Formats: sequence, structure tokens, C-alpha cells
Amino acid sequence: MSSSDIFIGETIGTAILILLGGGVCAAVTLKASKARNAGWLAIAFGWGFAVLTAVYTSAPLSGAHLNPAVTLALTIKDGGWNNLPVYWGGQLLGAMIGATLVWVVYYGQFRVHLTDPEIVGAADDAPKAVEAEEPAAGPVLGIFSTGPEIRNAVQNLATEIIGTIVLVLAVLTQGLNDKGNGLGPLGALITALVVVSIGLSLGGPTGYAINPARDLGPRIVHALLPLPNKGRSDWSYAWVPVVGPLIGGAIAAGLYNVAFA
Repeated sequence: MSSSDIFIGETIGTAILILLGGGVCAAVTLKASKARNAGWLAIAFGWGFAVLTAVYTSAPLSGAHLNPAVTLALTIKDGGWNNLPVYWGGQLLGAMIGATLVWVVYYGQFRVHLTDPEIVGAADDAPKAVEAEEPAAGPVLGIFSTGPEIRNAVQNLATEIIGTIVLVLAVLTQGLNDKGNGLGPLGALITALVVVSIGLSLGGPTGYAINPARDLGPRIVHALLPLPNKGRSDWSYAWVPVVGPLIGGAIAAGLYNVAFA
């Protein structure tokens, strides 16, 4: 694969991933959406189907990493460090494009939601002392990026590390029973179901970023978009869904090299 193929494939694939994944979060969250309050099950399966679609679309060009933690793990496993920045650059750009497209698709719903007195009033009424200690996320930040239910840096980081280890080990061990040739098209489905499983089982504490680009790119877009009353982007937490998955990916690669290679 050429560098241009990698960059284009990762940009397109990650954009689709965030468009569909962020889209289900918007559908469940925003007023005037037909899917409002559909719940966590809809979000978990929505993200799984987003992974499935993005992997099938981008695999012919780039191999469909779509996640800096996956790229890091595969690089540790196989080498090829020269392509790491190309993968990461495409993934971050794609995530920002996908988040912007979510805003375009739900433009009217964002305006209705963020000008509703109940939504805006609830954000304005947050106790100032609590805001000073724990900067509150804006009322639509959860559409773009993740956040903890209980803000505890050690627990939050551990949750992201563990979830990413599960994801990356599942990716790395695909096809080991098939003479190492991989699972072919079936691999995308298996990965999608693993993401659904992680969301249902491990997603409750932090929202399971398990992908640095998936969280950082849309968080940047949230900070830049002209959304009325959008609130904070919670940058004090932003390092957790970046550092945690990268640590998890590196650990998973190490476990693979020790146990499976």
C-alpha cells in the first residue's frame, strides 16, 4: 500500500466511522430526533455497525486500521514505523470530517436542542463550586466525544486501557486458526461484534472511546463549531481517551508477541 492509499483509506474509513457512530449518539440525544431516548443498546449497536461499514469501505485501500491504538499495536507486532504518522494523520482528519458531517446532518436538531430553555437552563444552573473543581461537559459534547460518569483519573484510564486491550487482542488474533491467513471479509463482522460487546459490557464508566482519534478529532470539532450554548469541551479529561487506548494497544501487542507469536 502506498502512503497516499493509506492516508485516503484511513481518512474515508474514519470519517464513515464517526459519521455513523456520532450519528447514533446525536439521534439518541437531540430533541426533534425520531430516535431520541432510544438508549444505550441503540448506541452500542450503532457503533458496531459503524465499525462494520467503515472497515468494509476502507480495507481495500489501507487495511482499515481506523484507530491509532490498532495502528500502534500492528506496528509493534509487524514493524513499519514509517507509515505510523500517515495512518494517524488520516485517522485524525477523518474523525474531524465525520464529526462535522454529523453536525450537518443534525443541524436543525442541534439548534432546537441548544436553544431549548430546559437544556440551556440545566447547564446554567450547575453549581459554580462544582464547575470550578470539575469543568462540566457541554450539553451535546457526548455526541462528539466521551466522558466519565464518575471522574476518577485512575479508574477512567484503567477502563480505557482494558477495553482497548480486548479490542486489539481480538484484532491481532483473527485468523490464527486459519493458518495465519486472517478471516477475510468475516473479520470486519467479528471486529464489529467485539465493539458491540465492549460497549455493552465495559462502556458504562467512560463511554468506551477505545480509539484516540475517535475522541480527539470530534472534540476538536466540538470546540470549533458555531453551536449556540454548546458549553465546554472538557479538555481536562481529553487526555484519558487518548493515552488510555494507546497504552492498551501497546500492552495488547506485547501480550500477543509473548503468548501467540
